[in-house]
Formats: sequence, C-alpha cells, structure tokens
Amino acid sequence: MSGRFHIHYTVAEARAILPQLREWLDRLNHLRQRVAQNDASLAKLLEGGRDVGGEPANRQVIALSEFKQVLDEFQRREIQVKDLERGLVDFPTFVGGREVFLCWEKDEDDITHWHDLDSGYANREPLDE
Repeated sequence: MSGRFHIHYTVAEARAILPQLREWLDRLNHLRQRVAQNDASLAKLLEGGRDVGGEPANRQVIALSEFKQVLDEFQRREIQVKDLERGLVDFPTFVGGREVFLCWEKDEDDITHWHDLDSGYANREPLDE
C-alpha cells in the first residue's frame, strides 16, 4: 500500500518504541526549558547593550542543536510530534486499507486509538484488536 508516508507502523512496532519515545520527549521538554532560560539570559544581556557572544550564546547554540538532533529522530521515522508538552505523537499506519495515524500520548500506557490523517485527537477511534 502507498500513501503520504514512506514508513508505516504496525501497532506492535509502534508499541515497541514507546520507551525510546518517552526518553526523547522528556529530553525535548528539558531542552525546550533550557532554550527558554538561555533566551531570557541573552535578552537581558542585549537590553544592557552588551555584546552577546561567548559562553551565553554558545550554550544556546548547543541546546538548539541538541533539540534539533532529537527532533530529527522523530522526523527520520516519520513519527509526528503533535503536542510536545503533552507528549502527543502520531504514527502513520493503515487501518482497514486507509492510511491513518496511530495516536498516543506520553502518559498513556499503551497505544489504543487511531484517527484520520486530517482529523486530530478529538476524533480518535479505538483500535479493533
């Protein structure tokens, strides 16, 4: 079958990578906080008319680079991060011959729902297993 995505996950395949996804989502949220803190520090330096460079700028570049590296892991696997704070992600799959998303949130123990590619979390349907 073909569709919008090149990679499609069975429920078992998606479930198998949940522990790794939890780690990556935790890392992204940590890095997002670090970027915000660095940004606030840099803004204060700029307000004072100081030259912004050196260690403060270097910390921000490193945090942004790490953030991008983790996001690239999702992109490479075609796993969609829909809401970083909630840890909401979608996996391309096929249900009944239709290309859809398996839908999972970080606090959920398991993948139990799916939704159409163009609808979202509010229109989730339970998996028939």
